[in-house]
Amino acid sequence: MTDVPAALKPTKPAGPFSAWEFELALRYLRARRKEGGIALIAIISYVAIALAVMALIIVMSIMAGFRNELLDRMLSFNGHMYVQGQVLVDPDREAAVARIAAVPGVVSVSPLTENQALVRAAGQTTGAVVRGIRPQDLDSMSYVFDSLTPEARRAFGQGAYGGDNILIGKALAESMGLRIGDPITLYSPTGADSAFGNLGGLEKTYRIGGVFTSGTADFDRAFLFMPLEQAQLFFGKEGVWDVIELKVAEPDRVGDLTQAVRAASGRSAIVSDWRDRLAAFWGALKVERVAMSIILGLVVAIAALNIISGIVMLVKNKTRDIAILRTVGASQSSMLRIFFIAGAAIGVAGTITGLVLGLVFCLNIAAIQHFLEWVLGVQLFNADVYMLDSIPAEVDAMDVIWVTLWSVFMSCVASLLPSWRAAKMDPVEALRYE
Repeated sequence: MTDVPAALKPTKPAGPFSAWEFELALRYLRARRKEGGIALIAIISYVAIALAVMALIIVMSIMAGFRNELLDRMLSFNGHMYVQGQVLVDPDREAAVARIAAVPGVVSVSPLTENQALVRAAGQTTGAVVRGIRPQDLDSMSYVFDSLTPEARRAFGQGAYGGDNILIGKALAESMGLRIGDPITLYSPTGADSAFGNLGGLEKTYRIGGVFTSGTADFDRAFLFMPLEQAQLFFGKEGVWDVIELKVAEPDRVGDLTQAVRAASGRSAIVSDWRDRLAAFWGALKVERVAMSIILGLVVAIAALNIISGIVMLVKNKTRDIAILRTVGASQSSMLRIFFIAGAAIGVAGTITGLVLGLVFCLNIAAIQHFLEWVLGVQLFNADVYMLDSIPAEVDAMDVIWVTLWSVFMSCVASLLPSWRAAKMDPVEALRYE
């Protein structure tokens, strides 16, 4: 049996997406206009996709930063979970508080009262919410606690029935022209109980022991803090708690602790969390996030559609090449893959560039903001209004993955349509007019 020369042996055809298809597609993209290339259109499409992806990542990250910053401040001031019901008046409620505090994941437990009151000072009168809290629980509100002076922290809760020092929000203090040490008069619509029954409305003058900043101007304008024992006495709620407030380690997973907290509180306890109390706000944030994602996703889709015009022009300019390739044995699927690779390469390159630029911008947004403020001589982000030193930006891995996949997907879809036209081209008809 004689051996067949290697030159005469049948060669195995190249498989899909082989090296020659990639090489030919990239050569077409690099070709100059007079050679039938689409270099300029490819560059425009590449830049458009990169800018769209960059903008989408930046906007999504800034929205996530603002959302998380706002939620962090709101949840620092308010509780993550709330316990109400029979447990508030049970004789062993202190033991219930200890059991709740022992639940894994619970960071702090604070019994408190909240009451409406009229505030009069410096010739002005306004309404406010007086929150009675134990002095040792004040540090559970990190923003409030950190904003107080050491003297204000020490003086809060000192004296008979908690003393006469109260804490007032910065916005309320500024609106009424008050400072630390000034007198402030509170009027309670209920008053304290006595041997002759409830005394009705009660008025008392306190001293401003500290001015706090919660990070949210609305809270600073509406709330006062009073030692729990003093608040119970002033509002006629001696020995009464309105709610037990909990802080947990992971507010996003607060639902996982509901059963454990309810078991520790007792069967009659009613357990709710911040998602119930802030349902409208939380729902608005989610709707805004979805709506913005859709709108900016359409921007990326529009940028990717530029690839269609480029590949259509490339197919038209390469009609003769297509006919020759088909004549020498290239299949329709090979033609489709060549032009598909050309279009997808533009989209992938633009996506990667936009991804890198967006991440670099978000990770250095504070430095970029301060540089622009220095160059332009204007304040782009007022720290007094937003209570932030710089624009917050938090890169979410899921957002980055979604943006990347969406951009690549739209680039592939835009490349597929004109590539299909190239694959269906008849080589005989194509060569007839060449």
